[in-house]
Amino acid sequence: MKAVHFTTFFSMLLFGCLVFTTDTFAQESTDVSPKFQDDLTFLKTHTPIVLLHDGDAAVAVAPAYQGRVMTSTIDQASGQSFGWINRKVIAAGLLSEEERKGKLEEHIYIFGGEERFWLGPEGGQFALFFQPGTEFVFEDWTTPPAIDTEPFVLVEQTANSAKFQRDCEMLNHSGTKFEMGIERTVRLLDESAVAAAIGADNLPQGAKCVAYETDNRLTNRGQREWTPETGLPSIWMLGMYNPSPQTTVVIPFKAGDEAALGPKVNDSYFGKVPAEYLTVKEDVLFFKGDGTRRGKIGISPQRTKGIAGSYDPDGGVLNLVMYNVQDAPHGYVNSMWEHQEKPFDGDVINSYNDGSPTPGAPPLGPFYELETSSPAAALKPGETMQHVQKTLHIQGSSEVLEPIAQRMLGVSLSEIKVVAQ
Repeated sequence: MKAVHFTTFFSMLLFGCLVFTTDTFAQESTDVSPKFQDDLTFLKTHTPIVLLHDGDAAVAVAPAYQGRVMTSTIDQASGQSFGWINRKVIAAGLLSEEERKGKLEEHIYIFGGEERFWLGPEGGQFALFFQPGTEFVFEDWTTPPAIDTEPFVLVEQTANSAKFQRDCEMLNHSGTKFEMGIERTVRLLDESAVAAAIGADNLPQGAKCVAYETDNRLTNRGQREWTPETGLPSIWMLGMYNPSPQTTVVIPFKAGDEAALGPKVNDSYFGKVPAEYLTVKEDVLFFKGDGTRRGKIGISPQRTKGIAGSYDPDGGVLNLVMYNVQDAPHGYVNSMWEHQEKPFDGDVINSYNDGSPTPGAPPLGPFYELETSSPAAALKPGETMQHVQKTLHIQGSSEVLEPIAQRMLGVSLSEIKVVAQ
């Protein structure tokens, strides 16, 4: 069977290969620079929101949507909203089982949000999104309720942090049951923590920032050891961001011979990405995040430097996503929709760009994504795996952002702008 990945169903949907209409998924507004207050007011109308704040900076978290960060801002009063929010799906609310039949919601609720907790692998013989006896086709693909429609429990809250917990059971495609404990803490980072994250003594004068860290933990609550022979889960963080015409994703990676380190980039998820959307150099790549053409790329654990970023010159915003690089004795899970020869040979960083499939056809968002994954979790009973991700949105003039871009991403803003043209 031909390999398929999660992103592929978007193209099937929008090309008309599925029974759904594009109107079901189009945003009510095409505004690519929504305001945080507008998004916050909308969200509070439809679901409880935990608002974390520190001065002007704020982060909106939804317990009912698995403690996901829906969006954030540098300025609560009038600042832009960084997270993409699927207003139509949220406004519609959860449907009954009968109402879901024949609709996308039968398979997944796409609420949006700039950082959500998921679990891998998606496809393959150890898939969590395909039950035993099913085929690797869209009709049989279903997001587990624990990471789709069921809430996480808010157990602790302060002005700048919120902690969530969830116990659940999941069955993989091979019939292995996992008894899981999930713990997720979202915490705003103050200026000193931001400075440390970017390797500086202080946040540069003239820079404004909203930054947060999520501490995500997966515990084996059962009596059985999780082994590669019967499948291993992993923590998978996905962020959906509002694009702009000049937004460019920048991912530095380790230089070196492909015979030793493998390909510099994996773009087999969604077909070959054209040169005008992907530029690959010796130790860094540039990928358009403008929301005009769908494509997905991945960086292997052999190549990763533990960071991905994006730059929006129109808004003067540099975005950075970092995670705790750790040993991975059992590799990273592979999510391709096929029986896999190498089920633990997956990527650790991904980026996805949404867009219209044909002239005049609406995109799903539009949005672009930055994703990171933990190693495969080979846990004994009671053991825990931790995956920590930091997200920084830094706004300022090019003079202010230039040294941060060079230090963190290894490129100048002028290099990024040239690629974005």
